[in-house]
Amino acid sequence: MTVTSSEATTEVQPYRWRWAALFVILAAEVMDLLDALVTTIAAPSIQKDVGGGDSIVQWLGAGYTLAMAVGLITGGRLGDLFGRKRMFVIGALGFTTASLLCGVSAGPEMLIASRVLQGLFGAVMLPQGLGLIREMFPPQDMGKAFGMFGPVMTISSVGGPVLAGWLVDADFFGTGWRMIFLINLPIGLAAALAGMRFLPEYRLSNATRLDLVGVALVSVASFLLIYPLIQGRELGWPVWTYVSMAASIVLFAVFARYESRRAASGKDPLVTPGLFRKRAFTGGLVAGLAFFSGMMGFGLVFNLYTQLGLGFSPLQAGLTGLPQAIGGVIGFGLAMSGLQEKLGRGLLQIGTVVMAAGAAVLALTIHLAGLDVGSWQLAPGLALVGIGMGLTMAPFFDIVLAGVEPHESGSASGTLTAIQQLGGALGTAVLGTLFFNLLQNRWSFGSSMQVTVWVEVGLLALTFALSYLLPRKARADGQGH
Repeated sequence: MTVTSSEATTEVQPYRWRWAALFVILAAEVMDLLDALVTTIAAPSIQKDVGGGDSIVQWLGAGYTLAMAVGLITGGRLGDLFGRKRMFVIGALGFTTASLLCGVSAGPEMLIASRVLQGLFGAVMLPQGLGLIREMFPPQDMGKAFGMFGPVMTISSVGGPVLAGWLVDADFFGTGWRMIFLINLPIGLAAALAGMRFLPEYRLSNATRLDLVGVALVSVASFLLIYPLIQGRELGWPVWTYVSMAASIVLFAVFARYESRRAASGKDPLVTPGLFRKRAFTGGLVAGLAFFSGMMGFGLVFNLYTQLGLGFSPLQAGLTGLPQAIGGVIGFGLAMSGLQEKLGRGLLQIGTVVMAAGAAVLALTIHLAGLDVGSWQLAPGLALVGIGMGLTMAPFFDIVLAGVEPHESGSASGTLTAIQQLGGALGTAVLGTLFFNLLQNRWSFGSSMQVTVWVEVGLLALTFALSYLLPRKARADGQGH
């Protein structure tokens, strides 16, 4: 079944296989979420096996999220041009192939390259599912369809690190850490085959061309920033690392100028330039960058601390982080119970305060207990961090998108999602480098972890301050979703 935009308006009957198609899309979401989380648990085991410096630990996460950030900007538009079903299947097969390459990697270079490939194909696969849901489901079922994402992503975020730790420790068929990637093979192949059978084909009849120059500019600018941040410490911070970071800022400015000229000439830009003239949206982007940088960087460093500093096994490290994941579920549930509509921006602010309080409790616990600290002692601080995280993330996108016009929401949503991924790469680079640098200067694991936690508190304080630039409430018309 192929549907064009003109036909979509006259379609009376909803798509027959829409619920089966939804489960296919959810399977893809689970694969992506698991792969974004598992390497934080498995990283020490991977480094021990394949070699490489401390930077490999950072690149395992940053390579994936950076590729995802860049790819997401154009992933949805590829579906508009060439068909969402086709792009979903290509993305799923590519993601599965990249997972196989990760699982058989013999060295750090091949593994990192395969992670980047995973991120790129994931960015092709994921946007198609969200677009297809809007086409397949009638308005009365749309809320139910999108409502399925919450529980599925929650279960994945709770179970992902524990699953990763169990797979590494279980060492099935002598594969060790490789099984965290090889487990994607049956899931990915099933998703691709089911996608061929159950997904409808859909493309826009008036889809615009890709802005390849814009993609190249933002890709190079991002790489010039992240690469020296990760590699600089191991190389002794040579002059070129600072030149690279400065060049990144210049190139981002060139990108902004190019997009403005492209829009002025009547061509479709990669990112709508007018968005950056809106105080609420720009403030939301910076707040998102600070929040997601701290969240992802903290996750990486905490798992390094528990395994390298406290001597926990991968499974024990995964179980130690469980209170944070469960706290996230609780926070998200509280937000969805009516607090989000009632408090609006205030809920986001309460969430950052709770999260910062949890981080402070965690830092105090580590300071008082030293290396004798156990999983149960870390649980209260982690649970508070998780609750605050859930309260903050639940309203974030809707509140930020309330500051843009309805016709801009598509470009704004894509940009926000890309910033979320870029924040993950930046946080992994900055907080990971800070942690390793402190260890290199003979700081203890506990002291290094405490400093990292207080940096996270600082990033949460910045998020809180920037939240005052955001609209007080999400739009009631649902355009923020």
